[in-house]
Amino acid sequence: MTNHTNRTHLVTGATGTVGRQVVAELLRLGRPVRALTRDPARAALPDGVEVVRGDLTDPDTLRAALDGVIGLHLITFGDAYFTPLETGPRIVELAREAGVRRITVLNGGGPTPLEDAVRAGGIEWTVLMPVEFMGNALEWADGIRAADEVREPFTGRLSAMVHEGDIGAVAAVALTEDGHAGQEYVITGPEVLTVRDKAQAIAAARGREIRLVELSEAEAVERWRAEGRPQDVIDFLLEVYGDTPEVGRTVLGTVEKVTGRPARTFAQWARANAAAFRA
Repeated sequence: MTNHTNRTHLVTGATGTVGRQVVAELLRLGRPVRALTRDPARAALPDGVEVVRGDLTDPDTLRAALDGVIGLHLITFGDAYFTPLETGPRIVELAREAGVRRITVLNGGGPTPLEDAVRAGGIEWTVLMPVEFMGNALEWADGIRAADEVREPFTGRLSAMVHEGDIGAVAAVALTEDGHAGQEYVITGPEVLTVRDKAQAIAAARGREIRLVELSEAEAVERWRAEGRPQDVIDFLLEVYGDTPEVGRTVLGTVEKVTGRPARTFAQWARANAAAFRA
């Protein structure tokens, strides 16, 4: 068997919400980590991480970054969210040339050219399909700090939202252990929550009550437009908030199955992030 002990793991999107967690989990496992970013000077990643410059929209900038890499974590979007990367075939070709053994792909909510290229690329792959991130609740921080309130439409909507750290943990295991090739892992938290449930958990964590104000659909659209969200994003939000797909509101045991420990709760997330909601 080939000795892979001294080879490293390359995390793309390493300064993003999930990418930072993949980096942290690989470090926790004692594995070498290389982080790809367009601007290494602003990466602010932990000590022990090798930070390198590269851009997924320009695959040849990855050639040096892939040297000595055994495991590769990929994201599927480039310059902006909802703009799928078209460079997958070249990225996978470079990964094969570098001898990459495993790839994890963070699914962005549907089929993308990069994910298609990875599936067809001849390298062991695992697709990570998380539901709503717990970190999305940080969008409420300004309103909670300023007025002790959360203003949202469809407050009864259900979500099995997942801790970003658990996504990172599943990715790290899939990158470093056998047995995960060809798997599509839907990753959820351990419970189904409404908007009210989330607001109450944050209130308990910060030690101060929060008012929940339900917006009409028209009021929500007006707010999203004022925030500069494009119409296709607004349409997507109306669809998933108004009628959450079953996958987004169904608890699965993926985290415990893959990592050996239970998925973290939203109350745990809220306690860890309570400072963000205090004035």
